[in-house]
Amino acid sequence: MNPSLWHIDPTTLAAIVLMALATYACRGGGYWLFRQITPSPLIRAILSYIPGTLFVSYVIPAVIKGGLQPAVGSLATVVVMIYTRNLALGIAAGVAAAWGVWVVIS
Repeated sequence: MNPSLWHIDPTTLAAIVLMALATYACRGGGYWLFRQITPSPLIRAILSYIPGTLFVSYVIPAVIKGGLQPAVGSLATVVVMIYTRNLALGIAAGVAAAWGVWVVIS
């Protein structure tokens, strides 16, 4: 193997290591915190909705900014998921719908 392929810039390596430590601190800190305190039922209920809201906060702006193709694909995914409760079918429907829009537009 070519040794130059394994050369990593020290600044890049430091950034990777520091981000890994920051990620671990965030995850580990959450577990540590919840071992120290007992959250109320209200706090537990609020926290149970956070993953879904984070997902929506990432997806909705991309769909809005993306235009017709992501919007049609997302709508197809949601409709198929509601009716079938099948993740694979929902993904397939979304991809097919987005591809169909792409074919029609181009």
